[in-house]
Amino acid sequence: MIARGQADLEALREGGKRLAKHVRTLSAMVKPGITARELEEAAREMVKADGDELAFFGHKERKGDTPYPSGLCLSINDVIVHAPAAISDAVIQDGDIVSLDFGIKHKGFYTDHAATVIAGAPKSKEDEKLVRGTYEALAVGIAQARVGNTTGDIGYAVQKIAEKYGFGYPKNLSGHGVGLKVHEEPHVPNYGDPGRGYKLHENEIIAIEPMMTLGTSDLYVDKDGYSYRTKDGSRAAHAEHTVLITKDGPEILTQ
Repeated sequence: MIARGQADLEALREGGKRLAKHVRTLSAMVKPGITARELEEAAREMVKADGDELAFFGHKERKGDTPYPSGLCLSINDVIVHAPAAISDAVIQDGDIVSLDFGIKHKGFYTDHAATVIAGAPKSKEDEKLVRGTYEALAVGIAQARVGNTTGDIGYAVQKIAEKYGFGYPKNLSGHGVGLKVHEEPHVPNYGDPGRGYKLHENEIIAIEPMMTLGTSDLYVDKDGYSYRTKDGSRAAHAEHTVLITKDGPEILTQ
């Protein structure tokens, strides 16, 4: 969406600030022994206490889709994205790579944010590099979110970080516009060519979300019908911010 005025911007900024607080709280709760459903319950309680709405619960991407059954996406190890915490029996183990993807609706506007943390002690330096590199990719992607730049500029910056570290970057998962809906145009890929793609506008709201793996970029949908897993079983990480494109550069709303 493109924000129409100060009231829109204030609501988006407040919603982003609230969402960032929730994700920080949930990230701190990720310890060995906690369950996916406990994290889902905590997420729901925080949003309810603020008087906001869960963005993902009940969401349908297309008219005939089954409504999404969870407020929180909780993706562990070889799961890249979209695993519903509410129907998961997962118990977090020491060394798990845990991605939390969460969204809220505040005063009619959606914001979207994801963070990846390692529960307990990391299993390897490669796992730590994966998480660190995914955040590095997010940072360079955000730096390209400027008026007159393109989605190709963002994607190219993200892709170069993946290639630097030798990470896989699934091409059929991407960022997106956000604000009036959970997912809107433009499509914001994690790869691309400078100057190609959609041209960005002042006051536009987009979600930039690198997803990286320690193996290939090949994936499949799990038997739950929602979770995207790496085909080779390699570990994955995901980082996302909702970003406002201003005349002075990118403003991260979810921090």
